[in-house]
Amino acid sequence: MKKVVNNWKRWHMNQLMVLSFSLLVLGFLGIVYAYSMDLDISSLKNELPQATVFYDLNGEVASKVSANKNEGVPINEVPDSMKNAVIAIEDRRFYEHHGVDYIGITRALIRDIKARGMVEGGSTITQQLTKNTLLTSQKTLKRKVDEVFLAMQIERQYSKQEILQMYLNQIYFGDGAWGIKHAAQNYFAKEVKDLSISESALLAGLIKAPSALNPYHHLEKARQRRNLVLLQMKNQGYITNQQYDHALAEKVMLNDKGGDPFRGKYPHYVDQVFEEAINVYHLSQDELLTGGYQIYTELDSIMQNAMEKTYQKDDIFPKGTDQMVQSGGILVDPKTGGIRAIVGGRGEHTFRGYNRATGLKAQPGSSIKPLAVFTPALENGWKITDMLMDEPMSFGEYEPSNYNHEYAGKVPMYEAVKDSKNVSAVWLLNEIGIEKGLDCAKRFGIPLAKGDRNLSLALGGLEGGVSPLIMAEAYSAFPNHGVRMKAHVIKKIVDSEGNPVAEWKGKKERVTTKAVTDQINTMLLGVVEHGSGKNAQIPGREIAGKTGSTQVPIEGVKGVKDQWFVGYTPQLVGAFWVGYDKTDEKHFLKTTSSAGAAIVFREVMKEALKDKPSTSFDVPRIDGLIQEKQEEEIELTPDTIEEHFNRGARKWEERWKKQKEKWEKRWKRIGPKMNH
Repeated sequence: MKKVVNNWKRWHMNQLMVLSFSLLVLGFLGIVYAYSMDLDISSLKNELPQATVFYDLNGEVASKVSANKNEGVPINEVPDSMKNAVIAIEDRRFYEHHGVDYIGITRALIRDIKARGMVEGGSTITQQLTKNTLLTSQKTLKRKVDEVFLAMQIERQYSKQEILQMYLNQIYFGDGAWGIKHAAQNYFAKEVKDLSISESALLAGLIKAPSALNPYHHLEKARQRRNLVLLQMKNQGYITNQQYDHALAEKVMLNDKGGDPFRGKYPHYVDQVFEEAINVYHLSQDELLTGGYQIYTELDSIMQNAMEKTYQKDDIFPKGTDQMVQSGGILVDPKTGGIRAIVGGRGEHTFRGYNRATGLKAQPGSSIKPLAVFTPALENGWKITDMLMDEPMSFGEYEPSNYNHEYAGKVPMYEAVKDSKNVSAVWLLNEIGIEKGLDCAKRFGIPLAKGDRNLSLALGGLEGGVSPLIMAEAYSAFPNHGVRMKAHVIKKIVDSEGNPVAEWKGKKERVTTKAVTDQINTMLLGVVEHGSGKNAQIPGREIAGKTGSTQVPIEGVKGVKDQWFVGYTPQLVGAFWVGYDKTDEKHFLKTTSSAGAAIVFREVMKEALKDKPSTSFDVPRIDGLIQEKQEEEIELTPDTIEEHFNRGARKWEERWKKQKEKWEKRWKRIGPKMNH
């Protein structure tokens, strides 16, 4: 009986011990569960930040931009070889554990004890994801505990495939490559889906020590690590013996370019795409940097490369003092308004920084004359041969002067344009009325203020200012028969799923007539062929354009603040500004002309159009007018009178010969009928 009682007591004690232990375990698990539930994993997102891709005029990829250090790729685009390689070397029981691999930890601990050192880690892929995305790098006990519990919570909330996707898109592969997409591009210039077994094994091997195993610097170590990964893949049944042998023998072929060749390309043009997408189509910068948009642009890659190449030639720009002379330029298709190329400055580029091609506000100088003076004059009945005053004069308190202080008394309009006569332009604006000049300038898209209602408008004396973008758009009406097309960079925007977000509808305005623009084209051809714009000449091409410069607005300082040249062929308009960002007593341009801007225009256009056929404006040239004027002004001496008479006689003889030929042809046609 006593024995029975003792057995019962022993059994009862065992039951109590089991119950107590069970309660203890349950209590511990309850604490663990409660602790893990309180941990915040909301910052862990299974979204795929994607780069925005920019396409050029021909639909080819031109540039890519993203804000994130990593760019995501969906797990279904990752080949099995890549997934299996990572699992084989980093977490062989990935599909079996629930965030923490206790068996793996025990195995790693035993191996570390045998090796008397740390030879194998016990962190799972989920723990590594936790450590890389949710925790600090401090090596504390609390951080290690948090790592375990966060990993467990992640496993409850996400599937294995989602966890693997987040891990591969956020792990560091070395050499600046965050995420598998960047790694594939950086090391092999491939898309992830195209990685071979050998390439997958090499990338998986880098995760342990990205810098020490960087194949660009430690190729042999990276190869040995790859071979270890391949061995683990074979031992765990992910690849066959034949695949193992083939991958082992595969030569490591690294990408010499070292990354995505399109990333960060054409930064000045991309800046303007951002400005237009934000201000016109109301997308945010964050959306554009992470949303994976596809933006189809008006970019001509050949022209953009030509501009960027030209802007690297320091010798074509005026020499600066202790600062770099700056510049901004733009090329626009006058028929469509499509912006073909942009450079917003010289030197280092800052993302969405100051873009002098589009954000500049500088006085345009004489480059405004065709817009605010000569076009409205022609619209109101003036002719390009009409005489304009060219002598020192005052208009109230305003006393304009020619840049070279030389005056001819009177000059025809085409000569006033050719030689950029300031007094003649102001006089003509006064004759037609300031209101007509203001109205015309507004039609051309020139921003005006209340204070601009004065005669200094004729010389570009604006309260605000203009950019190369504004001037190029304005001048686009001249080769486009009087129609001004709205300048733009975006054709359409498509989101990451292929849905259209925005599309350019086309905006145009008739600002004057073709008859007027033909006369403007004649005069501006003369500027380049015979006048102040000679530095813009390109052999074999018809170039029309206008120079512009402004004086340093500091008393006692003689120099130029802004240089301009706005010019065009029948198929392309270019506007260029040269100057200092801030003009003062020490920082201004020495030359009194716009030579620098005209030279930049010439060099850019020469490269941009070198493969394009030369086209004509099909308008009269001023050569004949110049010759006739020279004949009228010739000094009368016996020799010159005789020469003038002989030239006239030759002309009369040529005219008589042509007329005689016409009569003879006509007689042959109608003579027989008359005789009959």
